[in-house]
Amino acid sequence: MTGWPADVERPDQRAIAAGLRSLGLRSGQDVLVHCSMRSLGLPRAGGATVLAAIREVIGDATVVVPAQTPDNSTTSEAFRRRTGGGSAAEVARAERSIPGFDPERSPSVGMGWLAEYVRRQPGAVRSRHPQTSFAALGTGAADLMSVHDLDCHLGERSPLAKLDTRRAMILLLGVDWSVCTALHLAEYRLPGERPTRAYRCYVSVDGRRERRDFTAQALSTHDFPALGEALDGWAPVRRARIGPALCRSVRVDEAVSFALLWMTEHRCRARQ
Repeated sequence: MTGWPADVERPDQRAIAAGLRSLGLRSGQDVLVHCSMRSLGLPRAGGATVLAAIREVIGDATVVVPAQTPDNSTTSEAFRRRTGGGSAAEVARAERSIPGFDPERSPSVGMGWLAEYVRRQPGAVRSRHPQTSFAALGTGAADLMSVHDLDCHLGERSPLAKLDTRRAMILLLGVDWSVCTALHLAEYRLPGERPTRAYRCYVSVDGRRERRDFTAQALSTHDFPALGEALDGWAPVRRARIGPALCRSVRVDEAVSFALLWMTEHRCRARQ
């Protein structure tokens, strides 16, 4: 990393662990981590340092990271941006180039260096959704990743529901609420009829690339910035600096409950 201010000290494992404790993280607590290494002032290789610091605090509890592959779909925003303006033949060629999702080998896309570092660790377990998977490392990894239905990206049949039940901690390390996947769980719990949409993606089955078409709930992050502002003013949310980065923490179940009330008021009112 070039151009980093000389007067800003990059955090080491000890400093990161101290920051995590100030955020309320404790031994034995599972944690869902969204992290920007750049914001922490760490190079890509710093993933080992961050993971070691989290492990120092939580022991053998489970670290969970998003391992999503949004480009593995013709119905995703990522694919539409990539093919926008192309001819039908060009779009078809782009679709043919999409590899089948393999939970053991497919790299995550846009989830950050820490997420990829955790995903690649020996003993890491990944959920099997071809678009919105998670990866986990720790004693509860297999259980947390065991259920992730194709038609439930981030809802009750995804790892988020178990993280909610287990009162795992959300860590936002140098990132804001716009990337907080747990908030989507509240969308699935909104009262009334929820919009659905068609999805298409590709999976690898015994080395063969196979297409999957399905219908599932339509998800949105359009109001996450406003929801994040409300969360930042809520007492259970802790904030602390780790190196140069503003970091936040709150339990999954607390965040989802707050988001459900907020979305019920704001989204349901907007539909009226």
